Amino acid sequence: MSTERDEQEEERRAEIVSRHIDPAYTAHFDDHHPEDSGTNPTHTSDEEAREQHESSLKLQGGDVHRDIYKISARGSGSPMQRAQTFSHPGRPSTTHATEHREPGGFRRQYVQQQLMKRSKSFTTPITSNFVHFLDLYGSFAGEDLAESEDDTAVESDEEERLLSGDGEGEGRPLLGRRKSTRASKPGDASLTRTFFLLIKSFIGTGVLFLPKAFKNGGLAFSLVTLVMISLISCLAFHLLLKCRAKYGGGYGDIAEAIGGKRMRSITLASITLSQLGFVCAGIIFTAENLYSFLEAVIKGASPLSITALIGIQLIVLVPLAFIRDISKLGGAALLADVFILLGLGYIYSYDISTLATEGMSDTVKMFNPRDFTLTIGSAIFTFEGIGLILPIQSSMKEPQKFESLLYTVMLIITVIFASVGALSYATFGDKTTVEIISNFPQDSKLVNAVQFLYSLAVLAGDPVQLFPAMRILEGSIFGHRSGKQNVKTKWKKNAFRTLLVCGCGLISILGATNLDKFVALIGSFACVPLVYIYPAYLHWKGIAEGRWVRAGDVLLMGVGLVAMVYTTAVTLSRWSSS
Repeated sequence: MSTERDEQEEERRAEIVSRHIDPAYTAHFDDHHPEDSGTNPTHTSDEEAREQHESSLKLQGGDVHRDIYKISARGSGSPMQRAQTFSHPGRPSTTHATEHREPGGFRRQYVQQQLMKRSKSFTTPITSNFVHFLDLYGSFAGEDLAESEDDTAVESDEEERLLSGDGEGEGRPLLGRRKSTRASKPGDASLTRTFFLLIKSFIGTGVLFLPKAFKNGGLAFSLVTLVMISLISCLAFHLLLKCRAKYGGGYGDIAEAIGGKRMRSITLASITLSQLGFVCAGIIFTAENLYSFLEAVIKGASPLSITALIGIQLIVLVPLAFIRDISKLGGAALLADVFILLGLGYIYSYDISTLATEGMSDTVKMFNPRDFTLTIGSAIFTFEGIGLILPIQSSMKEPQKFESLLYTVMLIITVIFASVGALSYATFGDKTTVEIISNFPQDSKLVNAVQFLYSLAVLAGDPVQLFPAMRILEGSIFGHRSGKQNVKTKWKKNAFRTLLVCGCGLISILGATNLDKFVALIGSFACVPLVYIYPAYLHWKGIAEGRWVRAGDVLLMGVGLVAMVYTTAVTLSRWSSS
């Protein structure tokens, strides 16, 4: 008896449910509630409708289903709009229910909500652009340097797949190998945004070494050298971009496609060496500026030596080197840019006002035959921004306009570099020091503040400069092994990063007595091949057609090779004799 009653109850429930999902009820609801459904009422009479079906709102739980009928009505040509949250760019408009029935529908909605929350965390254009700039260091020289054990890369890959509507891959293993989306992600940067990204990629700590470079070479020679290096750099960038247009990928990918794996290794080695050189130069510059700052504030000898100040910097840099996600360095690096701009502003204002009142220093030379080779290396060091050229082009919405914009930026930064070096050298003459801020009145509180902030700016920029070199070396040593699931591997990587930072500190101590020569050495030995020799070689071997074009590539390679060998040898000779 009990079983019979249960069967009757189940049949009654099934009948109720079937009436709820019957499409006829949707039409009936629309007829009697047009203000809710948004559809035009039909001509079916109330009496006829009641004969066919009872009102859906009178059924058990009927009012709960009101929204279901509204959804169906909206999908049948209603002018009512869905919430923008659920709109997919470039995809046809569908109902909520239809979207959720698609593979990955609920996950797609969640991803969109997370992206909206994430976008609200960067509300100002300045902050957003700067975070985008830092992300370029994750693809330095076009390489994928994202930390393999960082879940962000995995989430980004999934977001790209879901938002594109790709239903394939639902069965993809959850612990599968991380797939990078940096190279395939379409660019969205406007021309204005790209302009400022290029400006930021070239203007860094190298500009601070130019006043002493002008003293080493002389005013006229240094100006000519800067212009010539700027023009040759533009030519080298053009050759590399042409190779990229044909072969695609990053600097290392292009080198491998044309010259094989050995050429790729050589190219990445030069990138690593140049970045480590920038870090060492920054450590020395910070230590010497802090030393001068302490002398000015204490009114006597600094209680800390240059070596001690380098050691203190290592205490700060080692924990920062453990950071896997470069965007987390955004706060420190943003302050660095602000401080650098403040320092450049003060240098311009002081130099111009001094020259207007006192005129040019009597000790200014047009050419210095003794140390002019140091000017060449320092100038190349300053213009070395080739590592960010390829990722910036990839980030553009209209990459075909990149090259003309690049030449405009090169003209602007050449004017900035030449003016900073020439004005400071004309102001101080043979008293110009490597730490140019030390030339300004040391009894001025403003000068002391600028000196201290500039030191912090260079220190904060060191982890960003270190990131590409550190990731390239880690990739060659540890491969794709992740420390996310293996604590031992993670601490091996941390130990390696600690040793790398300490190695930079040791080199900095050895080069601290001759910072200008150290900068010139890095520019001559590490930057010349990367900027002038490799692009010409890759173009000659992979693209060049015609006798004159190939001859031009060979000429550029020859000039670069001679400049590298000669300036490196002379710099080492001058260093050993000092």
